[in-house]
Amino acid sequence: MRILGLLSGTSHDGIDVTVVDFEESDGALHGTVLHEDSIPYAPDLRARLVAALPPAPTTLAEVCELDTLIGQAFAEVAAAASDAVGGVDAVCTHGQTVFHWVADGHALGTLQIGQPAWIAERVGAPVVSDVRIRDITAGGHGAPLVSFLDELLLRGRAGVSAAVNLGGIANMTVVGADGLSAYDIGPANALVDAVVVAEGLNERGYDADAAIARTGSVDEALLATLLADPYYALPAPKSTGKEHFHLDYVRAQVDRVRPGVAPADLVRTLTELTARTVAQDVRAAGIGFLAVSGGGCHNPLIMQGLRDALPGVEVVLADELGAPVDSKEAILFALIGWCTMHGVAAVTPGGTGAREPRILGTITPGAGPLRMPEPVEGVRSLTLR
Repeated sequence: MRILGLLSGTSHDGIDVTVVDFEESDGALHGTVLHEDSIPYAPDLRARLVAALPPAPTTLAEVCELDTLIGQAFAEVAAAASDAVGGVDAVCTHGQTVFHWVADGHALGTLQIGQPAWIAERVGAPVVSDVRIRDITAGGHGAPLVSFLDELLLRGRAGVSAAVNLGGIANMTVVGADGLSAYDIGPANALVDAVVVAEGLNERGYDADAAIARTGSVDEALLATLLADPYYALPAPKSTGKEHFHLDYVRAQVDRVRPGVAPADLVRTLTELTARTVAQDVRAAGIGFLAVSGGGCHNPLIMQGLRDALPGVEVVLADELGAPVDSKEAILFALIGWCTMHGVAAVTPGGTGAREPRILGTITPGAGPLRMPEPVEGVRSLTLR
């Protein structure tokens, strides 16, 4: 069954897409990646999205318009990918997170926009969407959903192993003899990206190859203040997002500790914040093998910082697990789509904090009647190629 996975992450810089052809036999799932791509948002759409995100005020009219415009953008990307492989059987879209409601350590709601009906209309295949909320209704955080994929890829390794994704937010899945644990560590690229855009440091909107950070120095006083944020001390499971870690958050810390800090020093310090927070959690969990994915794995300062801080840990890219670093999360949503269509719960309670596994998402029919495949009892293994 060919499933097309779509998402835009917390870096909100564009739309990642992949098509995976899944075959299942007695709970063993094999996936062949047929297509993968990443399409930037149109600059004016990205600017409108950024302007509407917390803590900025917005209106329901703007949310409605963005829901349509992002849905249409997703639909065009999906249609091109579907055409490239000669058609797909279903689509799973994450959409674009615009708010993740966490209070007193519990996730109470989450909002992803990008109206799936536009995708169903354009592609003609059924669309699975709104995949996080069902986990939240079962007491989970709705994140990190990638823990389901990580557990399948890491299963069977000796000792304690982990996968970390360095997107806008860094999340980690830990697999060991005691089971699975997964949670959001804190910001990965979100704060650096926000500063790069606000200060107009380049036209890309992110620090490509750490070019900006390389020209700056770590401000240890500012870094200590950032590391003292209470979120890092919360026990897992936990989740966070740009509702907490955003540009005004950075500015408030700078005003307290280092008014007038040079932009390059600020970017360098925020880059070090990511390396330090990830490394300290890896050490605390006794991890011996770490697979890294997401945009942050292309930042040489972050990767070198992790390797320097974790001399006893084998630090590799997620490609070694069969999941390309830049399309791993799109593969995840293709996997969730396959699971939902086959009646399989695509969430691991230890990964999100949910009481029990749940089948995720809502299905929008495609061009014809909705015909579901025969249910599958579960997935015991996954091989990607």
